[in-house]
Order: sequence, then C-alpha cells, then structure tokens
Amino acid sequence: MPVYLDHAATTPISASALAALTTELSRSGNPSSLHGSGRRARMVVEDSRETLAAALGCHPSEVVFTSGGTEADNLAVKGLYWSRRDADPKRTRILCSPVEHHAVLDTVEWLEKHEGATVTWLPVDSEGVVPLEAVRQELEAHAGETALLTVMWANNEVGTLQDIPALVELAHTYGVPVHSDAVQAFGAVPVDFRDSGLDTMAVSGHKIGGPVGVGALVVGRAVKLTPVLHGGGQERDIRSGTLDKPGIAAFAAAARDATENLGEESRRLRTLRNYLISAVERVVPDAVLRGARDDEEGTRRLPGNAHFTFPGCEGDSLLFLLDLAGVESSTGSACTAGVPRPSHVLLAMGLTEAEARGAQRFSLGHTSTAEDVDALIDALPEAYERAKKAGMAGSESSIRTAGTGFSS
Repeated sequence: MPVYLDHAATTPISASALAALTTELSRSGNPSSLHGSGRRARMVVEDSRETLAAALGCHPSEVVFTSGGTEADNLAVKGLYWSRRDADPKRTRILCSPVEHHAVLDTVEWLEKHEGATVTWLPVDSEGVVPLEAVRQELEAHAGETALLTVMWANNEVGTLQDIPALVELAHTYGVPVHSDAVQAFGAVPVDFRDSGLDTMAVSGHKIGGPVGVGALVVGRAVKLTPVLHGGGQERDIRSGTLDKPGIAAFAAAARDATENLGEESRRLRTLRNYLISAVERVVPDAVLRGARDDEEGTRRLPGNAHFTFPGCEGDSLLFLLDLAGVESSTGSACTAGVPRPSHVLLAMGLTEAEARGAQRFSLGHTSTAEDVDALIDALPEAYERAKKAGMAGSESSIRTAGTGFSS
C-alpha cells in the first residue's frame, strides 16, 4: 500500500460516514416527496442538517447543502455580488486575497470579465497572511463601492490560518459582508460560524472524511443571496436541486466525528507534522518550509500541513519520483493543458517563479502515522537528488534549444 500524504486533496472516508452512506443508498425516497419514503428521507436530511449546524456553530436553517466547496464558493461570491449590486449599483468592487483557492479566484475573475466587477487584490505577507491594515485602507477609500470581502480561513497549499473574526469585525464596521472558504479549516481547527461573524462560509465533505460530491454553504439568516441555480426552490430557494440524502447523511456523520475528536486529533497531527518538518529539514537541509511557523496553540497553521520548496528541482519531478518510491504527495500547483505552472499562492507570497516551481506539500490526516512520515524520510533524499539532476538536465537542454532557435 502506498503511503498517502495528500489528505488536503481528499481524505479517506471514515467508518461512520461509510456506514451512513451505504445505509441511505439502500433506501429510496426523495426528500421533497410527500409520501412515507419521502418523509423519512426528509427526516434524514433535517437530522443531518442539525448535526452539521452543531459542528459548524450555526443555526440549522443557515446550512444550505451543495455539491461541494466549489459550488458553495460560487454561490456565495456570485450571490453576494449580485444581491449587493442590485440593491446599490455602485457596489461593484470585490476585495479578494490573492492566495484563494481557484473556486474563489476564478469566480471573482469571471465576475470581473462578465458582470462589471472591479477587483482589488489584497496583499499578503511572506507567510500568506492578509494584513488587517491593508484591508482597512481599502475600506476607508472604497467602502461605499464594495460588494464583499472574501478571504479563506486556511490556505489549501501552505496551511496558513487567517484571523477571520478580526477581518469580519473590520469589514462589518464599514457595512461590507464577508465570505470565507473554510474547506481546509473545518474539521482541522475550531470553526464557529456564529462566533466568526461571517456572512457566508463554504465547507466540503470529502476533506473531513465524508464522500466526494457533497458540501454546504453556511448563510446567515439575514443575508440575501441571488441564486445561481434555479428550479424547485429547495434550500431556502437559494440552491435548487434534489438533495443528495446519502451524501448528506455521510457528511454529517463525518462532521460529528471530526468535531467531537477535534482537540485530541489536532494535537496528534501537530505532533506528527512537527516531526515531519524537523525530519525533512534534517535530511534535506536545502528544503525551505513555506507558510507560517505554528505556535504551541496551533493558531497559525493547519495541524496536518507541511509545505516545502526544494531548490533546483521541479515539484512535479519530485512528486513522480516519490510516487515511484510509494509515497503520495502534491505540488499544490495548477497544471493547465499539461504545462506545469508555479503556484499563484507562492508567487503572491513573494517567491520567484524558480523558487515556486520546487513546491511539495505533505498533508496528514486521520489515517496518518509516524511510520508514514518515516517512509517519506527514507525516500526523500534520493528522490530530491534525482529530481535536481533532472532539473539541471532540463535547464541545459533548454539552453541548447534556445541557442539553435528551435522551440520545444
């Protein structure tokens, strides 16, 4: 069996979530139907909604089920933008951090291209943190034109945590609603929608031990969203579509497990992550940890995230060499049409393209053990040396190609 160190991409389904999923898959019934099977299906959905609300720190009516984090982010960003612009045509400005997941980035860029939005890309520091003062300056200058602020709770690549309550308090002082993509944070660190003050918040099932294809957008009861999908009027008429009863039941089971054991599991993962970081820095002294160095309370970085750049090699090469050695990790970078591109997160943090290309993310989860870390440490030095040689050979080939005037 390969060693799996890519839990940030998706984590194995938990036993209780799998049991809930298989049980409900064997039972028919549309939650919108009025007969007995439909009423039973509705009861499963509403019980699950209450379980998720307890885990998320919100009222059950604020949980709007979606197909996952991407849909939830689209619904929040587009819905807030359209609603705010319709109420006041001057409000076309979006404040957005440049280190967001593409579910937010691409939605914001689409609104800019097709819906007349003006986007302000907020700065981040070398750890990926959005400075409060930068947000304050933008709001002081443009609050009357601003539709929303969107900043993710925890970065999916480098694991940095943002101070969401402070950002929300600041934005609300100027009358600006805030959305946060909490897909990576939920189930990893304490997430409480009510205490955060957020207007909308996206979460996803498969990041916490639930199945792929189900998620939720938490929407404050006083928040107005323009729907993206239209149809049967389910989910407060915010998100139409037949509800995925089995997926929802499994999502709720995973959420209950993740939040009930959050403190103990977070401490376990922090200890394991710190062991991984120190071991990588010992066997590959050139490796550079990216993102925030965590504190003892775990308030600065996701407990299971260790993200490094490895100088002199391509992250994809290192990934494939580790994969051959039986260790599965991630570069965290986008790949468009087969062309590897440096991470937009690392570039926003001030890295050069050459530095960003050597990225590798190791992310731990509920199945991770010290033996998994030991397997990585055994495989990493040789994989890195081979990846560096491949990088050097590639650079020499590029130089020779450039000298001949031919392109590859």
